[in-house]
Amino acid sequence: MNRRIAIVFLVPLICMMLVSVVFAGTDHKTAKENTTAPLQVAGLLDKFLDPESKESKMLSGAVSILGSTSEMGYQSERTIGESLALEGFRRYGLPVKDQALQEYVNLVGNAVARNSDRPNIPYNFVVVESPLQNAFSCPGGIIFISSGLLKTIKSEDQLAGVLAHEVAHVGHKHALKSIQRAQFFNGVGKITAATMEGEKGKEFENMIGSLQDTLFDKGLDQGMEFEADIGALETAYRTGYDPNGFVEVLKELKQIQSRSTQKGSWFSTHPPLSQRIQKCESQLRRYPDAKSLAHLPDRFLKYQKRVSN
Repeated sequence: MNRRIAIVFLVPLICMMLVSVVFAGTDHKTAKENTTAPLQVAGLLDKFLDPESKESKMLSGAVSILGSTSEMGYQSERTIGESLALEGFRRYGLPVKDQALQEYVNLVGNAVARNSDRPNIPYNFVVVESPLQNAFSCPGGIIFISSGLLKTIKSEDQLAGVLAHEVAHVGHKHALKSIQRAQFFNGVGKITAATMEGEKGKEFENMIGSLQDTLFDKGLDQGMEFEADIGALETAYRTGYDPNGFVEVLKELKQIQSRSTQKGSWFSTHPPLSQRIQKCESQLRRYPDAKSLAHLPDRFLKYQKRVSN
C-alpha cells in the first residue's frame, strides 16, 4: 500500500487522541446558569498532557493529515481542521498541563458556542503554552488560545468575547472560504484514500500549506475579521456576558502592542486594533443593558493564577 494511503487511515486516529475533548453534563445557555456547572473531560487530554504517554509522543512523529474516510461536509472540514491543529501545536506549543484550567476554558468556550450561529457541532478549546498574544480557530471547531493572551485578559466576559470571536470564524467557515477555489476540491465528493493518490494527494498538501500560510502568517481577510468581531459581541451578549468585555481586550492589546512580539500574534494577523475598536464600539449601542450582564472577574482570576509566569 502506498505510504500516503496508509497515512490517510492512521493519522486521523492520532488526531483524535491529540485534539478531541469529549464533554458531558449541562446545557450551557447563559453565563449566569453555569457558575457551578459540572464538566467532564475524557481521558484523551489527560494522556496527551502526560509527556510519557504514547499519545503525547505521537505528536513528535505526526507530520500531516492526508484525509479520512469521512463524507464531504462537517467531517471533511474537521479533518482539515485537525491537520491545521497539529501545525498549531508545532508553532505555538503544547497544551498547558493543567486539567482544571483546560476544563474551565472549555466550559466558557462551549457556553458561547451553544449561543453562536453554528451551535450544533462539537467545539474543542485548548490553552497552549505560548507567550504570544494569540488565539486562532481551525475548521471544524478546534480553537486555541495562548497562555500569553490568557494572562492579559482580566475577567470571564473578556475571555468569552475572545473565544466567541474564534467561534464566529468557525461558524462562518472563514478559513475554508479563503481557499474554497483550491484545485483539490474540483470533483472531490469526499476525502478518502482514493482522493489522496497521485496529483490529488499533492493538491491536498498544497491546500493545507496555503491554509497554514493564511491562518498563521498572513491572517484572514479584514472583512472576515470584522465579521467575527461583530459576531463575538452578539454571541457574548446572547450567552449572558457583557459584550464590552471583548472591546476591553482589544483596548488592552492596543496598549501593550508596542512592547509585544508581533510575528505570529494577533497584531500581525488581524486588522489594526484602532479600526476594530471603532467598529465594535459603534455596535455596542445595540446592547443597552450590557453593563448589567456577567463579568465574573473573581472566577476568572482563580483560574488565571494557574497559568505559569
